[in-house]
Amino acid sequence: MSSTGSKQGAIDRISKYFELEFIRELGDRVRYRTESQHAGSLGELHRYLDENIIPAFNACGFHCTKFENPAAGGGPILLAGRIENPSLPTVLGYGHGDVIFGQDEQWTKGAGPWEVQRDGDRLYGRGTADNKAQHTINIAALRAVIQERGSLGFNAKFLLEMGEEAGSRGLRELLEKHPDHFTADVFIGSDGPRMSPHRPTVTLGSRGSLNFDLRVELREGGHHSGNWGGLIADPAIILSHAIASLTSVSGQIKLADWLPPPTPDSVKTVLQNLEIEAGPGAPQIDPGWGEPGLSPAAKVYSWNSFAVLAMQSGNPDNPVNAIAPRADAHCQLRYFAGTDTSKILTSLREHLDAHGFGAVDIVTPETNGSAFPASRTEPDHPWVQYIASSILDTLGSPPAVIPSMGGSICNELFTDVLGLPAIWIPHSYPACSQHAPDEHILLSLSESALSLMTGLYWDIGSDSVDIPHKCL
Repeated sequence: MSSTGSKQGAIDRISKYFELEFIRELGDRVRYRTESQHAGSLGELHRYLDENIIPAFNACGFHCTKFENPAAGGGPILLAGRIENPSLPTVLGYGHGDVIFGQDEQWTKGAGPWEVQRDGDRLYGRGTADNKAQHTINIAALRAVIQERGSLGFNAKFLLEMGEEAGSRGLRELLEKHPDHFTADVFIGSDGPRMSPHRPTVTLGSRGSLNFDLRVELREGGHHSGNWGGLIADPAIILSHAIASLTSVSGQIKLADWLPPPTPDSVKTVLQNLEIEAGPGAPQIDPGWGEPGLSPAAKVYSWNSFAVLAMQSGNPDNPVNAIAPRADAHCQLRYFAGTDTSKILTSLREHLDAHGFGAVDIVTPETNGSAFPASRTEPDHPWVQYIASSILDTLGSPPAVIPSMGGSICNELFTDVLGLPAIWIPHSYPACSQHAPDEHILLSLSESALSLMTGLYWDIGSDSVDIPHKCL
């Protein structure tokens, strides 16, 4: 394909953008208090798109369509598209402009969560890592290629939702109702962290999550522990033993139906050389925890895990001398693609009954934590190989290829609903405090990500006639 300019010219443009404009442009976006979990945030979610994002896409020759969310009260969903030639490949991008609560009173850096503040290599601000810097990087990279080449050399669509932090409510319904609007050859999105700050990462899927409560409720009201201790059953003790029966003392899952299927050879191959380097501020890995015989990378990127997220019996803040009538634990199973989710709760019930814990009830919330089922694109897919090769060419070192991120995101909407290979290139790092006070990005990582994405978009445009694809 003939083109003007050069890949190096596009990267030089994005380097200048980083030096002169990146912090300012990101700061403008952080100022919007797009807290989608806040009941009164809908107007601000619309303003973020109308005042900032849509003008940025329009300036790059994109046509923008803003969809109202099919879910009542859900944030709007934007689709920006630049169709240069229906015969060229089409890339669907993704980001989200909403953030979690600002937690203003707990913020210790700068002027609070809504103003970016630089401290050395760190840039603080709510939404910097999750996800405003990430989609700012990708939009800027698209712009740099257009400025250098005069075109992209491929068709681009970009989905920006405003409700990811509220569970991406309505997004599935929108994609199922308007699949033709989102037709593409590949999904390339950016969210979540790299495996380590200094190594680019390509992530091919996400774990699913199933949340449920375990509850033991034996009677009404508490009873004096001096008069009744040793005479009546203690719900907290029963519940503790029930939970302990689910794993070994080191967290190895005991229920066979809770385990993932055999790991494919292509996944084993990419896991061989992965080392988790979460960066400063991250907790130390406990080497003896979890499934024996697996590397830390295999435990989090290819194996299922069980966690107790919260437990309560009585009043922990003001305990009294009484045996509580009830004990509760909020639990979660994180699972990988191929796990038979239909057996998770039924096998749990069978296990509890078989071990004498019939008094333990399983309670699932109306809005279950399994909002994001497990899904994965295989590491040997041609698009995965192409993207990894482009990153190697741009940065001079190969990326880490992770079969599935440890967390959960709406990946299955792109693999299952739209039928696309879904590939994530994250621009944050594990210790970014993304859902906590003092959220931040690393500027050195952002600079590398800008070059990486500019190089990738340039390569796709240069090789577009040779990339297998379907026509729009």
